[in-house]
Amino acid sequence: MEPDQIEPILLNIPGSFTSSRLLIRAAQWGDGDAVNEAVHESLAELRPWMPWAQIAPTAEESEASIRRSHLQFLERKDLRLLLFNKETGQLVGSSGLHRIDWQTRKFEIGYWVRTSCSRQGYISEAVTAIADYAIRELGANRIEIRCDSRNTQSARVAERLGFTLEGIIRNDKRDVAGTLRDTLLFSKVRGVEY
Repeated sequence: MEPDQIEPILLNIPGSFTSSRLLIRAAQWGDGDAVNEAVHESLAELRPWMPWAQIAPTAEESEASIRRSHLQFLERKDLRLLLFNKETGQLVGSSGLHRIDWQTRKFEIGYWVRTSCSRQGYISEAVTAIADYAIRELGANRIEIRCDSRNTQSARVAERLGFTLEGIIRNDKRDVAGTLRDTLLFSKVRGVEY
């Protein structure tokens, strides 16, 4: 059977890996408190871009989200990954591989960083490691990064890491205020960028 024909739930996918400063791993039951703390610390920076960050979540809501993410990882529907500082154990942020198309082996990398860890290169480090993981472990043919066209920090990560801006998808989504906004679409494609 061809690798692309294997049922995704049968794939043996490592649940954790490391980069130079980070332990990157699938969400696990009990991670809700660490995520909740990081989200609360970072609400002002997350609110403009993340619909889920408009209201501070309770600890129970964060744990429920983590548990759903854990199950989705096991089902291979969405691969949420948490970023932990290897030395301190502190949650640095969250990322993962989303909008998965197993037929074409296409993945989208999303990310956010807690405020106290921003502008320290953690997201660039994590995205590099996650892209390598997607290529090595999942056979990725295409990796995308999408962001609001006004989110210059997120766009800079994609540009710095060699993702190609394929275009601007106009009036693609509504922002957190309900206004239509444009989406920048970056990608790396097997045989071209890697």
